[in-house]
This record gives sequence, C-alpha cells and structure tokens, in this order.
Amino acid sequence: MPIRILCVGKKHESWVADGIERYQKRLQKPFMLEWVLLPHSAREGVAARQEESERILSRLPGDEYVILLDERGKLYDSPGLSALLLDPLQSSKNVTIIIGGAYGVDDTVHARANVVWSLSPLVFPHQLVRLILVEQLYRAQEIAGGGPYHHI
Repeated sequence: MPIRILCVGKKHESWVADGIERYQKRLQKPFMLEWVLLPHSAREGVAARQEESERILSRLPGDEYVILLDERGKLYDSPGLSALLLDPLQSSKNVTIIIGGAYGVDDTVHARANVVWSLSPLVFPHQLVRLILVEQLYRAQEIAGGGPYHHI
C-alpha cells in the first residue's frame, strides 16, 4: 500500500503539480504516494477545524500509522525522517500523512497521530507544504536506499 497523504484543500495548483510530479514519479515502493484531497469546510475558525478534523478521522482505519504535519510538532533532519518512515513501512503498516486545513486540526486528530512532525517552525502555504513534503519523501527514500541524492 502506498503512503497516503490526507490533505484538506483543493487540487494541486499547476505550479505545485509540476513539482510534485517531478518527485513523485521517482518514488518506488514502499515510498509511492496516494493523494486524498478532502474539501475545505464552509465554516470558519473552530467550527471549520472541528468539521475538517471529523472528515480526516473518518478516513483513518484503526491500524493506520499516522503522521500529522503541524508547525508545533517535532523537527526531524532528513536522515531522521527516513528512519521514522522506514520503521512502519518495513513492518508492513499503512502510513498516512495528514495536512490539515487553514485552521489546523483539533485535539482528536492530534491524539490519533503516532507522530506530530514539523517541517519548520515557520508556517507555509498548504500548496507549498505539499511540494516540500513530496521532495522530503523522495529524499527519505534515497537516504534509505543509499542513493546519491542526499549530500551530507
């Protein structure tokens, strides 16, 4: 099963889609990806966060290994991320990475996550996060396989 990315938002914008495609076509098992785009809530603030969190949770089987992206999460360097991903993938667990909506996710999603990962303490636009994520997954794959992409 590919790594699944649950993402609140619209389809990839063209400038992002080109970059995602560039890295995604290089991914091989077990790092291949499946995108699941969930619609934004029509609400705002806490109500939007709650509604979108319910949508996310409804798409998570109980045995899924869940990584939540959140700027308040743990920072990993690239080798650390590769090791983090390899453990569940080599144990044949299904991995889902969550990118929440503009208002984030509520405590129920945080509680469900096995890992809360921060790309950076900075906040990025959701479209850019998608591209950064795919590049980092490709980098993790190359580190795991000893490929030349990641230079120390």
